[in-house]
Amino acid sequence: MKKDIFKSVTLPNGVALKNRIMMAPMTTCSGFYEGSVTSDLIEYYRARAGEIGSIIVECGFVDNKGLAFPGAIGLDSDDKIEGLAKIAQAIKEKGSKAIIQVYHGGRMVEPKLIGGQTPVGPSAIAAPRPGAATPIELTADEVDQMVDKFGQAVRRAIQAGFDGVEIHGANTYLIQQFYSPNSNQRNDKWGGSRDNRARFPLAVLDITYNMVKQYANSDFIVGYRFSPEEIEEPGIRFDDSMYLLEKLAEKGLDYIHFSMGAILRPSIVDTQDPTPLINKYIAMRSETLAKIPVVGVGNVVNESDVRAALDNGFDFVAVGRACIAYPDWTDRIMKGEKLELFINSDKREELNIPEPLWHFSLVESLIRDVNLNVKKFKPGNYQEKVNDESYEFVINVELGKDFIKDMQLVNANNFDHEVLNNFSEIKHRIIESNSPHVDAISGATSQSEAFKKAVTKAMAQSNKEAIIAEGGDPNAKAYDVVVVGSGGAGLAAAIQAHDLGASVVVIEKMSVIGGNTNKASAGMNAAETKFQRLKGIVDSKDLFYQETMIGGKNKNNPELLRYFVENAPDAIDWLDNNGIELSGITTTGGMSIDRTHRPASGAAVGGFLISGLVKNINRRGIEVMLDCNVTEIITENNKVVGVKVTEEDGSIQTIKARAVIIATGGFSANHEMVEKYRPDLKGFVTTNHKGATGSGIMILEKLDAGTVDMKEIQIHPTVEQTTSYLISESIRGGGAILVSQKGERFVNELNTRDKVSAEIIKLPEHYAYILFDQQIRDENKSIEEYVSQDLTVQANSIDELAQKLSIDANTLHKTIERYNHFVNNKQDEDFGRTTGLRHPIDKAPFYAIKIAPGIHHTMGGVTINTETQVLDTEKNVISGVFAAGEVVGGVHGANRIGGNAVADIIIFGMQAGKQATDYIHQ
Repeated sequence: MKKDIFKSVTLPNGVALKNRIMMAPMTTCSGFYEGSVTSDLIEYYRARAGEIGSIIVECGFVDNKGLAFPGAIGLDSDDKIEGLAKIAQAIKEKGSKAIIQVYHGGRMVEPKLIGGQTPVGPSAIAAPRPGAATPIELTADEVDQMVDKFGQAVRRAIQAGFDGVEIHGANTYLIQQFYSPNSNQRNDKWGGSRDNRARFPLAVLDITYNMVKQYANSDFIVGYRFSPEEIEEPGIRFDDSMYLLEKLAEKGLDYIHFSMGAILRPSIVDTQDPTPLINKYIAMRSETLAKIPVVGVGNVVNESDVRAALDNGFDFVAVGRACIAYPDWTDRIMKGEKLELFINSDKREELNIPEPLWHFSLVESLIRDVNLNVKKFKPGNYQEKVNDESYEFVINVELGKDFIKDMQLVNANNFDHEVLNNFSEIKHRIIESNSPHVDAISGATSQSEAFKKAVTKAMAQSNKEAIIAEGGDPNAKAYDVVVVGSGGAGLAAAIQAHDLGASVVVIEKMSVIGGNTNKASAGMNAAETKFQRLKGIVDSKDLFYQETMIGGKNKNNPELLRYFVENAPDAIDWLDNNGIELSGITTTGGMSIDRTHRPASGAAVGGFLISGLVKNINRRGIEVMLDCNVTEIITENNKVVGVKVTEEDGSIQTIKARAVIIATGGFSANHEMVEKYRPDLKGFVTTNHKGATGSGIMILEKLDAGTVDMKEIQIHPTVEQTTSYLISESIRGGGAILVSQKGERFVNELNTRDKVSAEIIKLPEHYAYILFDQQIRDENKSIEEYVSQDLTVQANSIDELAQKLSIDANTLHKTIERYNHFVNNKQDEDFGRTTGLRHPIDKAPFYAIKIAPGIHHTMGGVTINTETQVLDTEKNVISGVFAAGEVVGGVHGANRIGGNAVADIIIFGMQAGKQATDYIHQ
């Protein structure tokens, strides 16, 4: 019999739900830092209640080490009940049932979310994802305590007025971890056999019903959510899930909730079997299990999706992102409306979407700029071959008319689970954002870029075919502004120009978006910012100007430097307004005050910045051409008319443009150019990416552009020599020290880069060690990258560290004890260090990285004025040509202060975008 979508349905406990529609539980990241609810969160749920039968509120963590997301809400203490009650009341007042998930993230919790603590799990086995922390195995007593915490969380949900709870046994969180043979390898009663591994979820269900009996009544709803399979080996298979569900059904449930990305998803393990798992479930379930309603979820947008779910055996359908985009989704479906899944960029407040959720990937991929011109594709499949450092990948990319539909790794059988997991994650990110310009996977960067390149190539080919099919010429491209270079300066310029009304394209010669900004680590300097004021830091632009001028040995261009200093706070605000918050503050060498702004997490600023800028590029639909090298700016009658571009296949095309912004970076990776200006730097490694070749300077010199300070090339003091990894200045700003092979300090670690580098070169060994402890690691997320790349030497004591470094242990002990004395007294009697004296180095484990100077930044470049207009050798403006970032000289003088490069690219990138747009509108 056909199931009526909008007819009342009775659950096993006798409770009637008014229809078969539920709102799926979705993370909003919108709670307060300690897990209490916000008014925005209450209004978000209120707006979505009403005609929908029930709302499953996002997962509430059961203890303070269980939150798997920033801004998660808590069920971990009684003081949360009052706020949770407001959510329940808001939903129930509108006529919907209010259900809340209960969960613990287990080993999926990131340490940064729990104050740097180590997460817990059934066993001390890290999750199979890059950079995952190894959890602490719960003791048998702690497992019992954890079961009780789930019970207390259920009690709080009852006392807050919820109509039910959903036990979250899915998404690889703690309950699933206990049942999984991959994450649970215990040898007590909680692990080993399948029956033993099932004890924890069954115990959680038992205590849930105990709480219901004590504090609620028989109409309280208890559901269970599960992930049908795990791809890992060993891992949960579908028959394992069925076994557990039968056990749960014997104890009684009001519904079972599949957790999948698509309603009719087949097996992710047996990829040759196309049978939807719900069909297998119906065929395999017992009479007991068949009495329990089953909920489906995944890509439900229209009534036809609901009907397909019900026709295949689901009893209820949970609607996810469509409920975010359409708070009145059920009303619209009842009226027969056909919906598209997107959100206009000006609708956040109208749709009652909290700001953190708006910037969360769940929603961000749905946002369409109201002015967006979507790039057209010729629908179809495109097969591309791409390579990383080790493998060749054959990838099928399926494109719709204006979206990326699917990706398949054709030669998947050639690769292990790690590669397949990486491909699956990148595929998810690309399809979610409808763009190949997504974050790479940490620890698998080159592989990620290869997968992304396949999509870029497919899109380019499909777009050409679409233009030809419509009778157009794919080579007849024209834009108001061409931005050359996709680092921070180029992306900031492109976003600013677009927002001021210009049509923009970004052209990048490398296969990867982000340029050298990807490698930036310390932060962004600015004085008199709102984030400084919030932290009580008193600073001044004049002091910032003076210290930068001193650091640059008074060779800085005064006008450019003054513009830089005056506009730095506005640049911080501009980033923040675009979802890129740099609210953490530290210091770098040459600065007397904390003014180096970075992510609050302590993460390296470069990847964070590029990730945020690319999201803004995607949201605006700004085209980015990769593997395309601009070789010439074309002018007619002294006016810019376009650029000449060489593509990866060697073909040459001309792109029309009315203005050009050059943001191609410096020339640190061009050894011949470096040696031309500084023969003494022959043989030095460089921290820069291989695209930093000075190509923009060469392009502009064809137009008779002037240059300045070309001999001013900075070497960075702390570079790991075998990999050319730059060890961030923020590590020293966070309290690290430098020691020689003798185990002695030899310099003020936060002096300017040129002076610290010179002192290292003076050492007989010409290298040093940067030394720090666990507290400094906890406060500087960039260190995690160094650890993952095996750049660090780690020891549990100073004696052990000294032994590993072949340093005299007594000397190293004395050095650290003396430094700790200076920290406690806030006075460095040996080298006059006045900043970064944050904590004694005394928290094990201890770490060291062997470093020496490397070429880091070229202060010289083309000449510009404060409007970023490029000047010729006679200091006349070259009309229609602008430049920003490291391609420009004059800002930093003879030595760049750490944190000033990131400020430079954003401040002058914004200015270039504005001035180029003003120019074309003249």
